[in-house]
Amino acid sequence: MAHIFTGCAAAGKGQPLRRFEFDAGELGPEQVEVAVEYCGICHSDLSMLDNDWGMTQYPIVPGHEVIGKVVATGPQAKGVQVGQRVGIGWSSGSCLACRQCLSGDLHLCSAAEGTIVHRHGGFADRVRVQWPWAVPLPDGLDPAKAGPLMCGGITVFSPLLLAGVKPTDRVGVVGIGGLGHMAVRFLSKWGCEVYAFTSSDAKREEIERMGAHHVVNSRDAARMKSLAHTLDFIMVTVNVPLDWKAIIHTLAPRGRLHFVGAVLEPVPVEVFSLIGSQRVISGSPTGSPAVMATMLEFCARHGIMPITEVFPMSQVNEALDHLRAGKARYRIVLENSSKL
Repeated sequence: MAHIFTGCAAAGKGQPLRRFEFDAGELGPEQVEVAVEYCGICHSDLSMLDNDWGMTQYPIVPGHEVIGKVVATGPQAKGVQVGQRVGIGWSSGSCLACRQCLSGDLHLCSAAEGTIVHRHGGFADRVRVQWPWAVPLPDGLDPAKAGPLMCGGITVFSPLLLAGVKPTDRVGVVGIGGLGHMAVRFLSKWGCEVYAFTSSDAKREEIERMGAHHVVNSRDAARMKSLAHTLDFIMVTVNVPLDWKAIIHTLAPRGRLHFVGAVLEPVPVEVFSLIGSQRVISGSPTGSPAVMATMLEFCARHGIMPITEVFPMSQVNEALDHLRAGKARYRIVLENSSKL
């Protein structure tokens, strides 16, 4: 029996996305099938479309910030029911048997399956994932805006738990874009004193409305120097080289510089800048299904949603061009329709 899904796929690097039908095969015993209502666009979709990471298999249907309703479940699927609205992020499966999975760190499973790695994702009418990765959406969250939480949101939320960030901490967010604007909102509601680092003063008032207590121009050497040894935690959301020495210098003793942005160039570090103050440099990917559920509950409780722009999925190429041009404010969501 054929299970034909319809999506938007790129046939090769640099090629536009076009209507694409594919046979999804039989539903796996642990899988759930989700009818896609909305799907966010992430920079990782661009990286996969361009094969920046050397693991893209064409044709590729991108999309890993999915919001939709469960329409079918395999016989071994648990935790979700047909008709339930769920969110799906970067991961679509894990082994459930290794030490990482059994410890709750399913996202660190060495056999973890990426939603758009060697399989088709959410720029489609339907998508399938292993049941733990279909995370129920709490009441009160707008499904039209929630998609970016499933990848971008969890990427900046999970470090708060990983690093043990406290409400009394002074924290910094470097880069106030798709990831950074959500980090500011999370940290503000977490109770922290938030410093937003940006290379431009043009967004100062907007960033303050997001919840930042201080907006710092990272190119202002005097201002950066004035913050020496004051910040307990800094989250880096950009993927470009910066003056890392100046940023590390703002960390207090035992402060942590944490990377979630995929900076592709090596980060130079003077070891004595770490040793003398017991500073830490770390990084993390997304998060486990349990942490994703915690994040969604936190968002529902505090009314946190990403700032989004909506395109119909039939205009996916225009939406991708908008993102490539750096015009997105701050995340793009595709709304599904029957006109793929």
